[in-house]
Amino acid sequence: MNHETVIFFLGLCIAFLIILICYQRISYRSGIRKDLQKLHNTLKNITDHDTDESVMVFTDNAELMELAAQINRLLEHHRKVKAKERRFEMSSKKMLSNISHDIKTPMTVILGYLEIMRVSGSASEEMMAKTEAKAKSVMALIDEFFTLAKTEAGDMDLALAGTDLCEICRECILDFYELLSKAEFQVDIDLPDHAVRIESNRDALKRILFNLISNVIRYGSEGRYIGISLKTGDNFVTVDIIDKGRGIDKAFAETVFERLFTMEDSRNRNIQGNGLGLTIARNLALQLGGDILLESTPYVKTVFTLRLPYRPRITYDERNL
Repeated sequence: MNHETVIFFLGLCIAFLIILICYQRISYRSGIRKDLQKLHNTLKNITDHDTDESVMVFTDNAELMELAAQINRLLEHHRKVKAKERRFEMSSKKMLSNISHDIKTPMTVILGYLEIMRVSGSASEEMMAKTEAKAKSVMALIDEFFTLAKTEAGDMDLALAGTDLCEICRECILDFYELLSKAEFQVDIDLPDHAVRIESNRDALKRILFNLISNVIRYGSEGRYIGISLKTGDNFVTVDIIDKGRGIDKAFAETVFERLFTMEDSRNRNIQGNGLGLTIARNLALQLGGDILLESTPYVKTVFTLRLPYRPRITYDERNL
């Protein structure tokens, strides 16, 4: 084999290799284009028909696989947002329905009393008291919805100051003393003898505890027991509101904090729950940097725990020096 023949053969091999490489590159790019087109078509179908499907790409290309994975993460997030919007819409419709019901009932009573007064030309002290009580219940309900709207919008200005949490706990129990006595509740108070000062908002704390204690009276009254216990730790202080009533099933442990959630007999006029108290309480707790937790064993022990930030090593008097 002469020199020219060797050169020709080598040249032919090189040309073949170049053609093969070019073909592979063209095929590779064509495959990528096909995969991208499939991605495009799938995404277009999901967008046009608002489906809940995910994209699937069968390829050896690592970059395309990662792209598909990130697209699926985005689609999953989109599905969760849609589900949340649907729940919010249903909750809003339910809230409007309940507002109509809860305001219409006492207003009908008020109008009835006023009509009796107009026809008779006089008003007894008892009738005036009943009319006033119903009017106050309407105002209280409106205030609940207004407070809920402000807490959900983050529009409440909660100024923080040094506050004795023990004192607030005692005041809240005393506010309910007469009602608890009439209902023959056993009251168990476990509070430290000394002040437990935290940096918080006094009005918000009273509202939280008021709502939690009210919840016990409405739904835990069968146990005829209410306990309030305050404990401190290195970073948190907790207030437990305890009852031994019907409790709350584990399936509703989180649902109970959603607005307008009430027990099955919540429309009972003797209970008068509107499903906003726990929602407002938790929203306020979150804005104070804390939370409300729930543990419940029906007819044994149900505990709502208010958990708040606590810095025992720094006193407020020292901080202001």
